[in-house]
Amino acid sequence: MNAKPIDVLIHYPLTDEQQKELSALSPQVRLSVHSEGDSKEVPADLLEKAEVLLTSKYIPEPGAAPNLKWIQFSYAGIDFIKKHPIIEQENLIATSLSGAASPKVSEYALMAMLALAHKLPMMMQYQKEKIWPPDRWARFQPRELRGSPVGLLGYGSIARELARLLQPLGVEILATKNNLEEIKQRGYVPNGTGDPEGEYFTRLYPPQALHSVLTKSDFVVVSLPLTKETRTIIGAKELQIMKPSAYLIALGRGGQVEEYALLYALKEKQIAGAVLDVFGTEPLPKESPLWEAPNMVITPHIAGDTRNYNQLVFELFRENLQRYLADEDLLNAYDPDRGY
Repeated sequence: MNAKPIDVLIHYPLTDEQQKELSALSPQVRLSVHSEGDSKEVPADLLEKAEVLLTSKYIPEPGAAPNLKWIQFSYAGIDFIKKHPIIEQENLIATSLSGAASPKVSEYALMAMLALAHKLPMMMQYQKEKIWPPDRWARFQPRELRGSPVGLLGYGSIARELARLLQPLGVEILATKNNLEEIKQRGYVPNGTGDPEGEYFTRLYPPQALHSVLTKSDFVVVSLPLTKETRTIIGAKELQIMKPSAYLIALGRGGQVEEYALLYALKEKQIAGAVLDVFGTEPLPKESPLWEAPNMVITPHIAGDTRNYNQLVFELFRENLQRYLADEDLLNAYDPDRGY
């Protein structure tokens, strides 16, 4: 007896070769593609029969996709689905791209750490003004990463890959993690990346010990999912207890750093500098005073971007589709209770 066909709707720009590779996984796979035009224009007949959907952010109404059992999104943060009625649909699984772009985001974090530590933003400003400071030795004296305590808020896929990249520099990794008994890495881990066995941290802390991590760290990297517990996790009090010589790097989700508190901390030299890639309002409004904050680097939410992004989406979806066909647990399943 032939196995039941599985209708897979691709609403994402995969290549013809990638589509063929997905179809070749099993005779069960029956692929439909609608990756052009407005997401609302997905034909009703394709939605009605779809059991699996690959998409960026498109979420059909429950009545429009009665057979839908799994949605794979092309974003790591999918908190935008938490209030959508489809998430309450029985037996529906939503999965994220968590882990796939972590190597790129971790490279960004390492770049930010080195740029801040070696005063690169300040040097670029002097270059722009064509000034060779007579006190350049003191003015540009760096803070070496080697031997520095690095606080990683959240020991997920980004932090684990950053911890791996930092190993040759001999830093002290101080990481916060919700479940200290679960040391091994969960979810999708690209080959040769991350910290699958939990070997690269110096010490793990529960979230309640956040302030202990902040007071010890020369660099603080925020790479947390956005939940009610992590919203404005870095506020005025947290910035006050950081070292005056410490740097903050935020690349998790917007809304986790209290931006006016950060502005005050930079102006009053409570911390030495910051790099932010995510903000509470995006794009960051032109009138935001953060643009003029001292020792501040702003990037437009591009830490996870790469020319290979579509390939990353394809590879994770292929892995999960193989698991779906084998009736195995899917990677990166969204948990409404956790919020990610």
